[in-house]
Amino acid sequence: MDPNVQTPAKILQQLHEGLAQGVVAAPQTLRLVIVSLLCKGHLLLEDVPGTGKTTLAKRLAALINVPLKRVQCTPDLLPSDVLGVSLYDPSTESFKFAPGPIFTSILLVDELNRASPRTQAAFLEAMAEGAVSTERKTRPLPDSFFLIATQNPVDFVGTYLLPEAQYDRFFARIHLGYPNLAEEVRIMQLSQQRPEVPTPVINEESLLKLQALVTRVKIDIKLVEYIARLIQATREHSRIKLGASPRASTALMKACQALALVQGQQFVTPPMVQEMLIPVLGHRLVLRNPQERVETLLQDILTKVAVPAMPQAKP
Repeated sequence: MDPNVQTPAKILQQLHEGLAQGVVAAPQTLRLVIVSLLCKGHLLLEDVPGTGKTTLAKRLAALINVPLKRVQCTPDLLPSDVLGVSLYDPSTESFKFAPGPIFTSILLVDELNRASPRTQAAFLEAMAEGAVSTERKTRPLPDSFFLIATQNPVDFVGTYLLPEAQYDRFFARIHLGYPNLAEEVRIMQLSQQRPEVPTPVINEESLLKLQALVTRVKIDIKLVEYIARLIQATREHSRIKLGASPRASTALMKACQALALVQGQQFVTPPMVQEMLIPVLGHRLVLRNPQERVETLLQDILTKVAVPAMPQAKP
């Protein structure tokens, strides 16, 4: 294997281990967080309160040594509370722009679906363009901008359902879920210890270099066509009302390339596509029967779409 591929894999393994030391979650869940970060995507954490979502965001920011800001969404939160506003400065007799919390590297948006639709929309441009428009000016966000949004289940009191367009802006969705018995014990033990400040594994410059490596991971045209067939199958499935968008197909391809980088591989394989399918597509689909599980339908698609035969890798 090319040594230039091994080194990023080792760094990313250290990042994974650093997350695991302070966040009680399944290894594949933490790996998906890293994949989303590498793809410059944005992450939706959908769970009940108190399962460690905020802890995850804080530890990730500490490990990559970038600033973290947090927005607690409430029904009366205004777009200007997120984006910023110009304030009058008596000393200069002029208005000066005071940036909002969105101007950061990692932004934790807590309980996104408790914000009004107007405020939810304030995040759309930032997620898509890496910039925000305020007061007739477009202001760029840091190159490392990464949004992690948490969402309560829709049947909780005081929640506003996110529109399909906003769901599609999120690169992936994960569920931390309730811990098992052993994990619950570990969480309680960690709460008794003095909060640890983890040693950074990388910095912002290193992160940007790692992100640039993602598109250099090889993906065979047969796998690109396989991804396209999976996407088409979501649009043709009788129990899916709204299938995956072209943005979703690009996201799935990049997720597979990032997963290969994390695993120290120089090329994408079919199992990588299958592993990334549900996290990348699950939140983007609208089902005809809301009571059905999207995971079940995607597994059904996986069984029906033929897996391409790939050439054996040369030793």
